[in-house]
Amino acid sequence: MRRILITGTAGFIGFHLARLLLEQGFVILGYDGMTDYYDVRLKQRRHAMLLQTPNFTAVEGMLEDQAHFDAVADEFQPDVIVHLAAQAGVRYSLENPRAYLDSNVIGTFNVMEAARRLNVEHLLMASTSSVYGANEEMPFIETEKADTQLTIYAATKKANESMAHAYAHLWNLPTTMFRFFTVYGTWGRPDLALYKFVDAILDDRPIDIYNHGDMYRDFTYVNDLVHGIRLLIDAVPERPVSQEEIEPGDSLSPVAPFRIVNIGNSEKVGLLEFIEAIEECLDKKAIRNYMEMQQGDVPATWANAELLQRLTGYRPQTDFREGIAQFVSWFKDYYRK
Repeated sequence: MRRILITGTAGFIGFHLARLLLEQGFVILGYDGMTDYYDVRLKQRRHAMLLQTPNFTAVEGMLEDQAHFDAVADEFQPDVIVHLAAQAGVRYSLENPRAYLDSNVIGTFNVMEAARRLNVEHLLMASTSSVYGANEEMPFIETEKADTQLTIYAATKKANESMAHAYAHLWNLPTTMFRFFTVYGTWGRPDLALYKFVDAILDDRPIDIYNHGDMYRDFTYVNDLVHGIRLLIDAVPERPVSQEEIEPGDSLSPVAPFRIVNIGNSEKVGLLEFIEAIEECLDKKAIRNYMEMQQGDVPATWANAELLQRLTGYRPQTDFREGIAQFVSWFKDYYRK
C-alpha cells in the first residue's frame, strides 16, 4: 500500500483529501499544527473522524519546527507528500503578515527539504488563484505570467512556486503545484464566504458584500477539488529532454520535472447570484450590507482547467447551487440550526 504524508489534515481541504485516499486504501500520515486561526474544535472533529480508519495516523506539530517534522517524516517514509498546510486567508494577511512568512515560506521550505532527503516519488503542493493578482485576461491559464500579487498571502504562495521549481531543477524532485479557485463545501472554514453568509442569514445578522456585489468567483466544490488532487498524484511530471516536447498550454518547466495546474470549476459566477442561491436554499433573505472593495481583493477569478483535464481526464463540474445545498445541509446538522 502506498504511503502518503499529508500536511494540514485537520484543515478543510486536507481532511477531505485524506478521507478520499483512505477510502481508496492508501496509508496516510496527517501532520497538522492545530493553530487557533479558527475554532480548533472543528479541526479536532475532522481528525477524530479520520482516526476511525486504521490506516490513518495523526501527528500534531508546526511545520516551522524542522527537527520534529523531519523525525516524523523519516519514521513514516512516505512515497508521496501532499503539502496543504498553510496560513490561509487573504484578509488576515493584512493584519498578521508575519504568520504567512513563518508558515507558508519557512514551513514549506521544511517540507521540500524532507521531500528531497527522502527522495519521494512526487511532491504536490497547494498554491492559489490569488497568485494571478492583477492579471485581467481570463480565464486564467497556467502558462501566463503571474508577477503582480496583491497580498502577502498571495506573495508567499508565489514564493512557494518559485522555491519548488528550484528544488525540482536542482534535485530532480518531481513536483506539481496546484492553484485552487474559491473552494467551498461541507466541513468548510468559518472564515470562508459561504460559511459566513449562511451563519449570518440564519442568525438574522447582516452580511458584508464587497465592491457592492460586483464580484465574480470560480466556486470549486471541495469533493471535486480533492478528486482532482487524487488524480494528479499519478500524473508525475518528468523533466523534458527539449522544449519541443512540451505541448502548447502545458506549464511543464523546460528545465525541471515541475508543473503548475489550475483546479477550478471553469465557471465565473457573480457574487450576487451566489448569495441569491443561498437565500433560496435557506428560504430566507439576507440583510445586505454593501461595501467598497476590500484592500488586496480582486474583482474576479476564473480558471482555465484544460490542463487538468488533459492530464487526468477530469475537471470539476459541481454546480454551485448543488454545492450550496450540500453545505447548508451539513451546517444545519453540525450546528443543530
